[in-house]
Amino acid sequence: MPGIDECLLEAMALPGARGASLVDWTSGLALGTAGDSPVGDHETTAAETAELARSAAEFDTFAATGESPGDGPPVEDLIVTTRTGYHVLRFVETSFDSSVFLHLWLDRHTGNLALARIRVRDLAERLVLG
Repeated sequence: MPGIDECLLEAMALPGARGASLVDWTSGLALGTAGDSPVGDHETTAAETAELARSAAEFDTFAATGESPGDGPPVEDLIVTTRTGYHVLRFVETSFDSSVFLHLWLDRHTGNLALARIRVRDLAERLVLG
């Protein structure tokens, strides 16, 4: 079971990976980073992606019928497509408040979005925080 650094290194081994981070979506702080940042600053990227993650996690629109708020975020992951890349945000279930997500930034031309989504899900399930 990988820790933060090992998890981010595994994410960076994916085809087309440009950057990866583990972010606390409540505070907007990066808990760990690897590779590049789309804006040149990992802290800015963490804060901006946290806003998106927080919105998706807190809106009732995405909750399934009968799902209680204590079950963690109703969203498993978010995928944002830009002209040059993909951003995969995967919520990580933890033994504490579950307010973290993995963010993987992929190059659009060399990345494999389907493979990245599967691998990021697996990494999030195996990640050990503490």
